[in-house]
Amino acid sequence: MADPLLAPTAPADAERLAERLARVRSAVAERVVGQPQAIDEALVTVLARGHALLEGVPGTAKTLLVRALAGALGARFQRVQFTPDLMPSDVTGVSVLRDDPATGGRRFEFLPGPVFTDLLLGDEINRAPAKTQAALLEAMAERQVTADGRSRPLGDAFTVFATQNPVEFEGTYPLPEAQLDRFLLKIRVGYPDAAAELAVLDRYAAGWDAERPADAAPAPVLDEDDRRLLRTAADAVTVAPEVRAYVVALVRATREEPSLTLGGSPRATVALFRAARAAALLDGRAFATPDDVKAYAPAVLRHRVLLAPELEVEQRSADDVLAAVLDRVPAPR
Repeated sequence: MADPLLAPTAPADAERLAERLARVRSAVAERVVGQPQAIDEALVTVLARGHALLEGVPGTAKTLLVRALAGALGARFQRVQFTPDLMPSDVTGVSVLRDDPATGGRRFEFLPGPVFTDLLLGDEINRAPAKTQAALLEAMAERQVTADGRSRPLGDAFTVFATQNPVEFEGTYPLPEAQLDRFLLKIRVGYPDAAAELAVLDRYAAGWDAERPADAAPAPVLDEDDRRLLRTAADAVTVAPEVRAYVVALVRATREEPSLTLGGSPRATVALFRAARAAALLDGRAFATPDDVKAYAPAVLRHRVLLAPELEVEQRSADDVLAAVLDRVPAPR
């Protein structure tokens, strides 16, 4: 949560900062066509200092979304393709023995892995074995990695965007509940509509190509100071007591829902609180509303709850149950 000594965000400041975020959103949307909700949820992830799990079939611009977002934010970007033979050191880094000209002897030198960045894209994270997933879990939870008995900080800006394919399970290692709970949001990236898909072809016809780095990543709209300012402002967004009570009531309702065998944890309560603050700032407001909470409850909770077996047989989804919970729990007026 925010530092209790942090001054609340002023309405004028929120509007001014939202204009900067709108420029980021526009720069990303020029490259990722037809996915406005996914773009907003990715921005909320960064503002709320969280991590996000991107789920969608191949070819729906998940990688492009993160690459374009990193470019617009002026953030460092690294990508890791997760495979069954990927080792923890392939992600965190490795120590190598090298000659030391100063002493004439040899010494170990740590070579940082791709995790030492601002935005890390972990493609097909569920293809990595449990040991590698655990190494990433420490990085996500503590924003540090331990190698050779020494902890190395990753920085406050470190954010993981991990992707997974919802329809292909051969050769995969399901993410454990503890790691799923570390993701602030689970972002669903679906197919664009026909007009958006045609707009994609129009861009390709004009010479644009998502596989060219210069086309995929826009020129920076923000810098490191801007990102820090925006996150500080999101931390200071006001959440009224009745809205905080609504957050608690929603998450607790998932624990009492008979259609679910596992409800949201207290970490889910905090995540929904943080997401609502970030959503308010993205909308240019210095205060969060019940609508902010309702809008982000599915993305915050869908990966933290487990459906009862009979609902899985009926091909019901977590979003179906969460929609019923949102309808049942009264929102403050």
